[in-house]
Amino acid sequence: MRIFHVAFMQRKVSSQLNNKMNDNSVDLPEIYIEAKSSWGVVDFRELLDYRDLLFFLVVRTIKVAYAQSVAGLAWAVIQPALQVLVFSLVFGILLGVDSDGMPYPLITTVAVIPWTYMSASLNGASNSLVDNAGMLGKIYFPRIIFLLNPVIGNLLPFFISFVLLAAVLLYYQVSLSLRVLMLPVIIVLMVLTPLSIGLWLSTMAIRFRDVKIAMSHFIRLLIYIVPVMYPPDRVPTEWRPIYILNPFVGIIEGFRSCLLPDEQFRWDSLLISAVVTVVLLITGMIYFRRMERIIVDVI
Repeated sequence: MRIFHVAFMQRKVSSQLNNKMNDNSVDLPEIYIEAKSSWGVVDFRELLDYRDLLFFLVVRTIKVAYAQSVAGLAWAVIQPALQVLVFSLVFGILLGVDSDGMPYPLITTVAVIPWTYMSASLNGASNSLVDNAGMLGKIYFPRIIFLLNPVIGNLLPFFISFVLLAAVLLYYQVSLSLRVLMLPVIIVLMVLTPLSIGLWLSTMAIRFRDVKIAMSHFIRLLIYIVPVMYPPDRVPTEWRPIYILNPFVGIIEGFRSCLLPDEQFRWDSLLISAVVTVVLLITGMIYFRRMERIIVDVI
C-alpha cells in the first residue's frame, strides 16, 4: 500500500488573508498522513490522544443509563441484591443446593457481583459497533473506544455494589485473610476478559448480525456454566479440566477464594483464565486492527 506523505512547512501568510494576522511569517505545523498497516495491535499512543473522547462517552453512558431514575445509582446495589434473593429462594431453599457448609446467600453474593459486571460489559462491548453504526462513517477516531466505553463505564456500578458485598460479609461475620491482596489482580483480569471476547464478537457482529441476536441468549445460558448459583465442588472431577477453560470460571472462583477464608484457592482455574484471556486479548486486537479498515464499508 502506498504511503502518502504531506508536509506543510514554513509557509508565509499575508495579512491580506486575515486582518487579524500580522505581517510576520506564520509557521504551520507539519501534517503527516500515512496509511496504517492492517496488522498489529491497537495503537495505544493514538488511543491516549483520544482519552477525552473516551471520558465523555463513558460519562454520557452513565448519565443516560440512570437518567430519570428515582433510585439512580442505587440500582447498582438493588439489581445484584434481587438476584441473590431469587437464587437463595430457588436454589438455596427450594432445590436445596449444597453450599459446602457456608451460607448460600454469602457464596452467591460474592459470585453475583463480578458476574453482573462481566455479563453487562460483554454484552455492551459485543454490540458496541453495531449500536453506534451511525457514528462510524461520520468522523474518525479509534474504533476500540466503543468497546472500552461499556467496559470502563460498568466499573462504577461494580464498585458501588461493594456496599452489598460489605453488608453481607459483616452480617455473616466473615474475617478477611491476606488472600484479599490478590483481589486487585483478579479485578484486572475481570476487566480484560469481557474486553478480549468483545474484540472478537463486536467485529464479527459487523458482518454477521446473527452475533447480536445470539448474544442475549448466550449470556443467559452462560450463567449456568459458571459457578454463580452453585459452589465449584458441584462440578464432577472428570469434567473440571474442560470446565476451567471457561475464563469466567477462574475469576468467579478467585473472588470467592479472596473474600471467603474457608474457600480453597484454586490456582489452576485462575491461571487457565489468565492464559485464555491474554491469548484472546492479543489475537482479538490483531483481528480487530485487521478488520477496522473495512468496518465502515460493511456496517
